[in-house]
Amino acid sequence: MEKFTILEGVAAPMRTINVDTDRIIPAKYLKTIKRTGLGKSLFAEMRYREDGSENPDFVLNQPAYRNAKILVVGDNFGCGSSREHAPWALADFGIRCVISTSFADIFFNNCAKNGILAIVVSPEDLEKLFEDAERGANATLTVDLEAQTIKGPDGGKLHFDIDAGRRHNLLNGLDEIGLTLERASAIDAYEQKLAQREWA
Repeated sequence: MEKFTILEGVAAPMRTINVDTDRIIPAKYLKTIKRTGLGKSLFAEMRYREDGSENPDFVLNQPAYRNAKILVVGDNFGCGSSREHAPWALADFGIRCVISTSFADIFFNNCAKNGILAIVVSPEDLEKLFEDAERGANATLTVDLEAQTIKGPDGGKLHFDIDAGRRHNLLNGLDEIGLTLERASAIDAYEQKLAQREWA
């Protein structure tokens, strides 16, 4: 998993609340177990018209936000079913950070397992970030996970809280397999002791 340290990029604003995982990645795209290739279907029902053409009103189709790395989103983002394809699609599109006042728990945890930093901020701070994001491609945000800060385009900083274990894993690019491999020597030592006990 790619490490998350400092991310600087354009933030796309999505003020819609209660965006569920079926809107993030519709069910018809869930036939794959690959983590790649889903970016083109991210928010498909909002990004594309019935004839397959782009909806020019959708934020990620607008020139300023086509290469967004950060999403600033409304409350309760990622609600609904527990599909892990939702963070897969976000990551494949290029989104590494999602900021809101609240997330559905399973989606929140799935983000961390896939290298995406989901940040919870106050409603007041979210409104400031929306205002920054709505300024377009010239208004980049800088997310510093080590310092736990979000710096706006005018230099103002917001602090965010994050669980220490989640922070450690993201900074070091550790998913659950990586965490297990970090403890490989201790696991091997235990297995050797167990084997010796069985033969004794």
